[in-house]
Amino acid sequence: MELRITIVGMILTLLFGGCENGEKADAYGQFEAREVMISAEVPGILQQFDVKEGQTLRSGEQVGLIDTTQWSLQKNELKSTITAVRTNIQKLDAQADVYREQLVTAQKELNRFQDLKQENAATQQQIDQAEGQVNVLKKQIESVEVQKRSVFAELETIRSRIAQVQDQLERAIVINPIAGVVLERYAEPDELVNTGKPLYEVADLKRMELRVYISGAQLPRVTLGQQVEIVIDKDAKTTESLTGTVSWIASEAEFAPRMIQTKEERVTQVYAVKVSVENPDGKLKIGMPGEVNFDIN
Repeated sequence: MELRITIVGMILTLLFGGCENGEKADAYGQFEAREVMISAEVPGILQQFDVKEGQTLRSGEQVGLIDTTQWSLQKNELKSTITAVRTNIQKLDAQADVYREQLVTAQKELNRFQDLKQENAATQQQIDQAEGQVNVLKKQIESVEVQKRSVFAELETIRSRIAQVQDQLERAIVINPIAGVVLERYAEPDELVNTGKPLYEVADLKRMELRVYISGAQLPRVTLGQQVEIVIDKDAKTTESLTGTVSWIASEAEFAPRMIQTKEERVTQVYAVKVSVENPDGKLKIGMPGEVNFDIN
């Protein structure tokens, strides 16, 4: 048991003490970057894919294109359908105009028979027939209007389908979402890809984050937005000092070190902290070790 406690003490000394180059660091860890996995949003042949590992990409830059032939054909077909539907609407409008003209004539005929009836020059049968003609024409006009509403609903459905197809066409264009460097490439041109297939991974290396772990005793000394000192290896013998900003502090503690498995050794808890560091010249790399001094003075 004494040997085990001694080993734990040595590990925690490394974890919280850092390396001694004249003075101890408050914490140490490794640099991370915001990594984004770009995947295919539609299935098809990857016709164009201009991505290479280590390449710097701009935000919003087109880097690939998935075959859109089928979607384009479907869109053209739907547009033709819209043309046909609009033609039907025009026919219905023309038919309704004819019925309205006939209705005007029928209404005049009914009025004439009603005037003649007052002079006993027309029969009730003639008036009933004229009224029947007027009612038939009104119902025919109403029927045409119902058909038009149905056709307009069909038109909206087709427009909605066109919008869906257009969305697929736009998703077939592979757009790089963030400015950064390509870390890995997972696909090749002319490859058949499915929805969700990873294409490449990109990371913003202009700003890095150093993830470190601190003890509960150190926690009161650390606040969000705090300016801290970052120490990295410049060469085999010397170090370089940078300035960083505390960007995140874990709300819950976790056990450390993680490789310790026994109950007796899982007694020390730590809090993860991220320190944001500007990296304009690219000297900081993912996985590179670094140390933190929270007292910048």
